Amino acid sequence: MNIHEYQAKDLLKKYGVTVPDGIAAMSVVEAVEAAKKLPGPLYVVKAQIHAGGRGAGKFKNNPEGKGGVRLCKSVDEVEAAAEAMLGQVLVTKQTGEEGKEVQRLYVTDGVDISKEYYCSVVLDRAISRVTFMVSTEGGMDIEEVAHSSPEKIVKVGVDPAAGMSGFHARKLAFGLGLQGAQVKSATKFFTSLYNAFIDLDASIVEINPMILVGDEVMALDAKMNFDDNALFRQKAVAEMRDETEEDEKERIAHKYDLSYVALDGNIGCMVNGAGLAMSTMDIIKLYGGEPANFLDVGGGADEEKVTAAFKIILSDPNVKGVLVNIFGGIMKCDIIAKGVIAAAKEVKLSVPLVVRLEGTNVEEGKKILNSSGLDIIAANDLADAAEKVVEATKKASKAA
Repeated sequence: MNIHEYQAKDLLKKYGVTVPDGIAAMSVVEAVEAAKKLPGPLYVVKAQIHAGGRGAGKFKNNPEGKGGVRLCKSVDEVEAAAEAMLGQVLVTKQTGEEGKEVQRLYVTDGVDISKEYYCSVVLDRAISRVTFMVSTEGGMDIEEVAHSSPEKIVKVGVDPAAGMSGFHARKLAFGLGLQGAQVKSATKFFTSLYNAFIDLDASIVEINPMILVGDEVMALDAKMNFDDNALFRQKAVAEMRDETEEDEKERIAHKYDLSYVALDGNIGCMVNGAGLAMSTMDIIKLYGGEPANFLDVGGGADEEKVTAAFKIILSDPNVKGVLVNIFGGIMKCDIIAKGVIAAAKEVKLSVPLVVRLEGTNVEEGKKILNSSGLDIIAANDLADAAEKVVEATKKASKAA
């Protein structure tokens, strides 16, 4: 789950992370009032969307104009910036060409930046450690830094059993070339980040840039993602979910506890098991097709969930064919078959449907599908299923 920058900073402040003063605004009037409450005379108005690269982004209605992060020298300029951004679609390198509509702003106090750095806290599964990555190359994509100047990235792994210690934080600070009082401030900063990461069940905390103001280390920007599986014990975090930032299909999938991610292809996929779902998408591409989604119904799905999953797939207008690939272990093939039939009848299926079933109650599942009266293409194995759905989808696309 993602949250906005202002929400991330509010959370981090509670753990002792220093951030510039800032106030969220949902309207132009609120933005002006926010600026009046800040010290000034410099302000920064920042578009709040779930995507990075906002400053370098462009608005669809004014592609030659300024981006989604603007420095303002007066309250009047804050008002003008808010009017220019609210309700407009911001396109960044992370949003894709469709962009995202700006519905929230964050008005912050301007600060005198001495130096910019990069800092993130992630889980490194290869070493089973919570890992800090810092770099002197603040404000840049860490992927670009890793590609062009990997020696400028300092990594420090923290054993979760022992937790964060002073030497971890000092190693990070010295790696950035900080000295004297700066090291003391950075030690507090890194320790606070670690505590927030652990306590809030975060999956990533990214501060880009982390800045130096005098001798004080601060978070100029903040990104936080959270483990969906832990939200049941993070009520306050769960309440920060902004559903307007999420794909409608993904939002419905979340309601039914389905793992769904929309993609750009035209072949819908419904599979049980993440590994099998990835393999299914790979083999569709191998046979010349493009998957329209990742959808894992899980091992314990019932008929209602399967029906919901099928309806989600078919709600995508780009879908011209569907592949159902089920290996029944915990998930029974007859349950899948009943759900597929119920959904297909409800939405009046009009695209080719290829089904491959194997495993628990497979014969019962096949009988249910065969007696459904639906035009279903049966497949013997995964390769056969992929070949058939790609061929059928191409024919359907040409006919359309």
